[in-house]
Amino acid sequence: MNFSPRRKLVLLSLLAGSALAPAIPAHAQDGADTGGHHDHLSDQIVVTALIPRTQDDVLAGISVLSGGRLERELRGTIGETLARQPGVSSTSFGPNASRPILRGLQGERVRVLTDGIGSFDVSNTSVDHAVAINPLTAERVEVLRGPAALLYGSSAIGGVVNVIDSRIPHHVPDEAVHLDALATYGSAADERTVSGKVEAPLGGGFVAHADGSWSKSGDLRTGGHILAPALRAEAAASGDADIAALADLRGKLPNSAAESWEIAGALAYVGDGGDIGVSVNHIDNLYGVPVRYALEPGEEAEQVRLHMKQTRADLRAELHPDGAFVDRVRFRAGFADYRHQEIEETGEVGTTFYNKGIEARAELVQAKRGGWDGVIGAQFLARDFHVIGEEKFLPANSTTQFGLFTLQALDLGALRMEAGGRYEHSRVAAKADEDLGLDDPTTRSFDAFSFSAGMSYALAPQWRIGFNVARSERAPSAEELFARGPHAGTQAYELGDPAFGKEKNWGVEASLRGSGADYNLSLSAYHNWFSGYIYNAPVPDDACLAASGESELEFPCYQYAQADARTYGFEAQASATVARRGDARLTLDAAADYVRARIVGAGPAPFIPPLRLQGGAEIADSRWTGRAEIEHGFAQKRVAALETETPAYTLVNASLSFRPFEDRETSLTLSANNIFDTMVRRAASVMKDYAPLAGRDIRLTLRVGI
Repeated sequence: MNFSPRRKLVLLSLLAGSALAPAIPAHAQDGADTGGHHDHLSDQIVVTALIPRTQDDVLAGISVLSGGRLERELRGTIGETLARQPGVSSTSFGPNASRPILRGLQGERVRVLTDGIGSFDVSNTSVDHAVAINPLTAERVEVLRGPAALLYGSSAIGGVVNVIDSRIPHHVPDEAVHLDALATYGSAADERTVSGKVEAPLGGGFVAHADGSWSKSGDLRTGGHILAPALRAEAAASGDADIAALADLRGKLPNSAAESWEIAGALAYVGDGGDIGVSVNHIDNLYGVPVRYALEPGEEAEQVRLHMKQTRADLRAELHPDGAFVDRVRFRAGFADYRHQEIEETGEVGTTFYNKGIEARAELVQAKRGGWDGVIGAQFLARDFHVIGEEKFLPANSTTQFGLFTLQALDLGALRMEAGGRYEHSRVAAKADEDLGLDDPTTRSFDAFSFSAGMSYALAPQWRIGFNVARSERAPSAEELFARGPHAGTQAYELGDPAFGKEKNWGVEASLRGSGADYNLSLSAYHNWFSGYIYNAPVPDDACLAASGESELEFPCYQYAQADARTYGFEAQASATVARRGDARLTLDAAADYVRARIVGAGPAPFIPPLRLQGGAEIADSRWTGRAEIEHGFAQKRVAALETETPAYTLVNASLSFRPFEDRETSLTLSANNIFDTMVRRAASVMKDYAPLAGRDIRLTLRVGI
């Protein structure tokens, strides 16, 4: 990676934060509890909020998955793992490339992090690119929606997904060797997964860690026909026998098999005054991309496989000075070298994507003084990205970002107030590329300012009502500015606009949260007013030809555009324990989410999920947990021009978990998902007409902790 002297200077100044390591006292005791922000987290504590808060105290929509809930929801991608959380959908580009969608916002508006640092992949570039974060390594996943997420970058305008793992140890294990292992079988894709991690204290406060995983799956079995009804009718009417046969294609989703593996190692030092650790991991993922079938004689549909590799190094340090003003100093940094190849049916490599990135983040957490606490921080991000091959659709480009941020909170008892702000300077530079019509090097620079303010008031013990307002700005990405060409992975011609300005937004959100011994309730409603909203939508070929200067198009055209937009919606979830007998309890829960998005002057925004309702019943004691749940997604008929509607669906799932040992992290879970083999097409997926979701899936998961 070739950094300019200026970029090197900024980077070195941030990496100098690692010099805090020698300041950590060397009198660590084995098994010492550092009080670190990840130690022994309960489901109620949210570390992604920067200042650890309970879920009831976070002035934003929040979801936390850990323990048995995470095991039950665990899938091969982070998008599908989270898809049933309130306010969360998924891009669902087949079973192997699925990125989270938060409140109808996706791509550049959602940051997917691992322990607070980005994933260094190109999943934001295109929906067929997988996220380079393995859900199998997660101990918990936190989803933060709303204004507080902006402190992780202007590209978090839609929210943050933070995958928290224990790869860099935070505490010294009590036992000589601690072992965790997980094995899963899923019937829908003949999925076989194994993973494991081991930690061992080395003495003197040092801890070693190693983990690895392997997963293999076949083509995904769906609940019916592969093509949507309108496409089946079009295929059946064709005079070409091969095209007409596509009308009867059903069952397994062609070209959706995958195989991946990952290996990692880490070393950490944990002391009374803080900790520091480093890790290195390598991930290798080979997966198929569902076919966008050609329904015109003479057209060809490509079956593309993607082979993704990434080597990544991470550093984490935390110092606890226990001073009058500073409670702790946190530092995170990561570097990754990423590559993926798009492999054609012949086995030849058509296009290769290269991405090298580095990100560093320093946070100074203030000591609480009376009711006042806060955090001040800085963040640096650099990325060099280029594509080579016959279907290159982006010029070589680099992005640098430098941000300063703060979050301040005041607790006056019944009344709590919070305010945050972020300044971010971004520079996006693209090299000249005659093949893509970029005759000269182009550089765009942006200064983005974002802030939020909110308050909550206690209506009664454990009941709070909250309100916040936010003003945010986001610089356009290199993909939104410079895309111009065919992309085999998505089988689309993608067209950006180098003249785009900043995307700006005013947003408000109101919330009500309450809990008691046997119940909890969370309601939130939001409204956003976007100026210069950037979106990607299908356009007619003649309009695309005129804008791109091409003489013909190989794929359907998707063009980025910028306009004013409005979004609003709500999320609701509640649970109540309605019966107890001994240590057994019966709990009922329900959730609902809805988002409505409109492009001013153009109509509905594309690829927005519909209203969804969920309900569940769970019986649990100290050893057994049985659960049944139902999910109903309404039909999505508010669609953009050239976008197709999606029908309603109802899913029924059930699971049974058993913990044989009360003092060990060992469990066996049997689950049945989509029991009635329902055909489901996700409205937010660009492949909804070609790649339905899984049909009936019987899953068996064994977790062993020693």
